[in-house]
Amino acid sequence: MNIPKSSLPRIVIIGGGFAGIALAKTLKKQPIQVVLLDKNNYHTFQPLLYQVATGGLEDGSIAYPLRKVIQEYENFYFRLTNVQEIDTVNQKIITEIGELNYDFLVIATGAKVNYFGNKEIERNSMAMKNIPQALNIRSLILENFEQAVLTQDIAERDSLINFVLVGGGPTGVELAGALAEMKKAILQKDYPDLDISKMQINLIQSGDRILNTMSEASSRAAEKFLESLGVKIWKNVRVKNYNGRTVSTNTDLSFETATVIWSAGVQGATVPGLDADCLIQKAERIRVNEFNQIKGYENLFAIGDVACMETKDFPQGHPMMAQPALQQGEVLGENLIRLINKKPMEAFEYHDKGSMATIGRNKAVVDLPKFHFHGVFAWFVWMFVHLFSLIGFKNKAVVFLSWVYNYIRFDRESRLIIRPYKKKSFVTFTSDEL
Repeated sequence: MNIPKSSLPRIVIIGGGFAGIALAKTLKKQPIQVVLLDKNNYHTFQPLLYQVATGGLEDGSIAYPLRKVIQEYENFYFRLTNVQEIDTVNQKIITEIGELNYDFLVIATGAKVNYFGNKEIERNSMAMKNIPQALNIRSLILENFEQAVLTQDIAERDSLINFVLVGGGPTGVELAGALAEMKKAILQKDYPDLDISKMQINLIQSGDRILNTMSEASSRAAEKFLESLGVKIWKNVRVKNYNGRTVSTNTDLSFETATVIWSAGVQGATVPGLDADCLIQKAERIRVNEFNQIKGYENLFAIGDVACMETKDFPQGHPMMAQPALQQGEVLGENLIRLINKKPMEAFEYHDKGSMATIGRNKAVVDLPKFHFHGVFAWFVWMFVHLFSLIGFKNKAVVFLSWVYNYIRFDRESRLIIRPYKKKSFVTFTSDEL
């Protein structure tokens, strides 16, 4: 890897997400050597992926170069690679570009989509956990409409403009709202020779309410907002399969669609090499103690979505969201400095700063520790928080100007098929078949 040998303690961080970046920033100006590894050379601001998928923002406005984050940090190094295995006995990691020894290792690999073992759904549906996937969704949405204006088969046309979103969490809700606004203000102008009123947006939730991690008041408000935009919400419905053509459920409901976007669950993106007893198999998260120390190891740590710290208030671990990841990264950075200086570490304590979701123009819900509100003010709060959280002044400026332009013009000018995407499993419909 061409990492220079040093007498300084070496901390290796796997993952440049919210947790990894927060940790790296805390360790700057310390007498240590830090090596940051990631399969991408950029940090992704995941909360705005849905806007890339629906043409509201360009992909570059929510990405930031990892090398630029650490370029002024002394004794910091970045390598672009996939980590294949951890050798805990010899204290080294095995990657695509070579091996590297560590004194302390921090796993901050985040989360991946959970298909609950259904390979057919995994093969035929679309996910949205990274920028390439968001661009694939954007291309597929637009390609569907381009194909819909060409076909004379009514059943095929209806399937092409019928969208099914599985999962009523923030991702599903925000994406459903964005698609509904495209239907209302944009697609009818782009495709005047297509009956856009036939476009369907179906949001399927296995539980009895959407946004079930937020307050009931916020759930009700979000449902009302979505329904006012024409989104059909199906609660207490569980998707059993999707063969690229038909969505089957545990009820009598079924959907004929060319596009299913899966946001029904996530699981930790673990790295091979750890003992089985420190892994939670169902969620694929790594058990850690109150110091984010992986159970059974003294110099291995996990933070963010991949870590599961079981506490009285969070018996299944902290929410797989940005705030716990950021806070764990900061606290672990301080604890690693204490550990190197042979001082006792301090236990992590999560401070819940609230949660929020936007449904569309002037529509959002916000839960703060003592207040719950929704509507226009919540929408401005959502925009301010997300704008402030972006890395880099340029990204903040570009996103702000894009939002202002989109609000004034009621438009989304990034609806471009830059990289065509064709689903291999796409099946052509005929009226006789249906």
